[in-house]
Amino acid sequence: MAKAPRPGRVKTRLLENLPSAVVIALYRCLLEDTLALAKSLRHVEVAMMCPEPDRDELAQLAGDGVEVVAQKGEGLAAGLTSVFRHFTAGGQHAIAFNSDSPHLPPSVLEGAFDILATHDVVLGPTNDGGYYLVGAKAAHLSLFENDGMGTGSALDRLLARTKTLELSTGFTDSFYDIDVAKDLLLLAQELRLAPAKAPKTAGWLAEWQQTIAELGRGAEGL
Repeated sequence: MAKAPRPGRVKTRLLENLPSAVVIALYRCLLEDTLALAKSLRHVEVAMMCPEPDRDELAQLAGDGVEVVAQKGEGLAAGLTSVFRHFTAGGQHAIAFNSDSPHLPPSVLEGAFDILATHDVVLGPTNDGGYYLVGAKAAHLSLFENDGMGTGSALDRLLARTKTLELSTGFTDSFYDIDVAKDLLLLAQELRLAPAKAPKTAGWLAEWQQTIAELGRGAEGL
C-alpha cells in the first residue's frame, strides 16, 4: 500500500515536528526500504496498490518486476478492498502492508502467509490500536467498512467485522509503525544498531541526527 511522495499527502503527522521537504525525503527512504524488504521474500509476487493519480510515479520508483495497480475508489479502506479483489481472484493468498515498515523482520511477513494456510484472515497489530498488516485468501467486500482507519479503534473495528463475517483470524507479532515523532525515535534507535536492515532510512536518520536528537529532548520534556 503506497502513495507517491508528495507534500501534504504522506506522513502528515510528522509535519508538526519536521519541514515538509524533510518528511518527503524520509517517506521516500521508508518506501524504498520497505519495497526492498518485500522483494527479499522468496516465492512471493510483489506489487503496489495506490491511488490512481500516483500510479505512474510509483511505477517509475518501483522499477521492473513490481506491478503497480491503481485502486478503485478513494481512501485506505477502498485501497485494501481493491488489494483483495484484485490479487485473490486467482486463488492467491495476499498480504497488504504499509509503505513505512522497513523495520519488520522478513520472518513476520513469511509467517503471515503461513497463518493464512489455516485462517481466513491474518492481522498484524500496532501498539496504538491499529494494524500494520492484513492478509486474506479471498475478497470480503464489506471487511473494511466503517473500520475507523487512522484511529485507536481501527483494529477492534476490523475484528468486529471478521466476527460478523465469521472469518477465522490469526495474528502476527505486534509492532510500531511510523506515524508520529516518538515512532521515528524508536526507529532511529533500532537502525542505529542495525542500519543494514533499512539502509536508505538509516542514511536519512544519520543525515538528520541532530534534528532527531532534538525531537528526543522534546519528548523527554512532555
